[in-house]
Order: sequence, then C-alpha cells, then structure tokens
Amino acid sequence: MEPVSLFDLAAKQAQWLAVRQSAIAGNIANANTPGYTANDVEPFEKVLDRTAVSLQATQAGHLGNAATNAGFTVKPQEDDGVVMPSKNSVVLEDQLMKAGEVRRSFELNTAIVKAFHSMMMMAVKT
Repeated sequence: MEPVSLFDLAAKQAQWLAVRQSAIAGNIANANTPGYTANDVEPFEKVLDRTAVSLQATQAGHLGNAATNAGFTVKPQEDDGVVMPSKNSVVLEDQLMKAGEVRRSFELNTAIVKAFHSMMMMAVKT
C-alpha cells in the first residue's frame, strides 16, 4: 500500500510548526537582548507552493522528473515599526499570540491525523 499523502502533509506541517515554535521561543528568550531582531518562519502556504506533486511511474523512463523537497527558512520578522529603546524588535504579546497559534495548529493537525487514522483502521478491519 502506498503512503497516504495526508500523512505526509501532516508530518511536513508538524515539522514546520516545530521550527516556528523554536523561532518564537528564541524571540522570547532574547526579549531583553539589545539589538536583537525577532525571527519568524515563512508561511506554510509558501512552503506548499514550492512543493511539487509527484506522479507514479508505471514504466521505466516514464515521468523522469522527481518531486522537490521544500525547506523551512527562518528569516527576520517583517518590520512592524515597533522597536524598543535597546533596538530590540521583540514584542512579547505578539510572540505569545504566535505561540498560541502554533499550539492550536498542532492540536488541529493531531486531531485530523487521528481521525484519518481511525477511518483507515475501520476501512481495513471491515
């Protein structure tokens, strides 16, 4: 049986969420560091846009191109005009809101995978 692409997509999103949570945690840890610039990860939609869908080759020489792997880049956060006197661009309230978004996204991701897994198990058992 071929791997279900929903599981691959959920795994990729979980990896992206882990990288984003790490970037947010680094921002919070450096909230008092003079001159620190807050970081964030590019939106997951852009990662999906760069991910090509691969087709199944049924014969040798059929469909010679392979799918590309999308990476996650941590980049300086877009300047929203808020800079502390110490030239630090971390706003704790924004970072805590982003951390909450990541937590909710992890929970949604897990719930969808769990439901899909249950559905697959019911289909296999019958």
